Amino acid sequence: MAISYKDSGVDVERGYKAVELMKKHVKTTFNENVLGDIGSFGGFYSIAGEKMDEPVLVAGTDGVGTKLKYAFLAKKHDTIGIDAVAMCVNDIVCQGAKPLFFLDYFATGKLSPETVATVVSGVAEGCRQSGCALIGGETAEMPGFYPEGEYDIAGFAVGIVDKKKIINGSDICEGDELIGIASSGIHSNGYSLVRKLFGDSEKSHDLERYDDRLKDKILNVLLVPTKIYVKSILNLISKVKVKGIAHITGGGFFENIPRIFPEGIGCEIKKDSYPVPPIFTIMKEISGITDAQIYNTFNMGIGMVVCVDPSDVDAAIAELTATGEKAYRIGKTVKGKGVQLL
Repeated sequence: MAISYKDSGVDVERGYKAVELMKKHVKTTFNENVLGDIGSFGGFYSIAGEKMDEPVLVAGTDGVGTKLKYAFLAKKHDTIGIDAVAMCVNDIVCQGAKPLFFLDYFATGKLSPETVATVVSGVAEGCRQSGCALIGGETAEMPGFYPEGEYDIAGFAVGIVDKKKIINGSDICEGDELIGIASSGIHSNGYSLVRKLFGDSEKSHDLERYDDRLKDKILNVLLVPTKIYVKSILNLISKVKVKGIAHITGGGFFENIPRIFPEGIGCEIKKDSYPVPPIFTIMKEISGITDAQIYNTFNMGIGMVVCVDPSDVDAAIAELTATGEKAYRIGKTVKGKGVQLL
């Protein structure tokens, strides 16, 4: 008796259906620079219209991590794609690059066309928020590799910047000001600790509990998608001289902020300079960890940190506010190394 590919657990018909369901979402991200259609072996994007003296491509890749466990638990798949895009485009905009296009990778044990299409709808939304095109991707059906109903998603973004306008922190000096831009919540980092604190199974009844401090169910707060800062940052750097930008991801303040500093420069951060969202206070209470530990794990309510000259602080905050961001003066650069919490 013949044994088919379908007998092994891979159904190409499900794959065809998934592609058809995805197309309507993907095409909402297309612009005049996208050449061709979905289904080619490669995605095409023209940069002929970019008016730059020395165009440089900037690329970033990332995934969503174990935050996915909460999407599976809630059976909510429409926002996790926003996280996948955000983690990539927020990184490359730190260098002053405008995102051009995104490609995603979705893998699961048994393909549900409806689920993958819903996830990709979130990817498309993230692309629209960041002004980039979703020009391709990969959907992999891998029987026996993932538990039933689970999947992984990752992706990468490519952006462009004129070489003379690259932001790399090289001219940051002592006395510069640090502006923190509010996060939408935990974003997509530290979820191994989050899951340890709250659990991630149907037996974790507290997840469905309404919390007065959060003004929502805990599970809903844990699934709030990562904020995308691209349009606000691109507007800011077109109006104000920005010396450095740090995306606050895994490793929190302590790992990410120093990445933009030249040798011999550190910073002081005032913890009371902005309102810390209640979810972080709750996690600190449950865990019993120190300030240093929690600021070395989570974004603590600040998704991006921008470094500017003191004379540009007011203008920078005004521009960020005008684009809908909540921005705060959270600290300054000092001689030394690393981050000091005050």
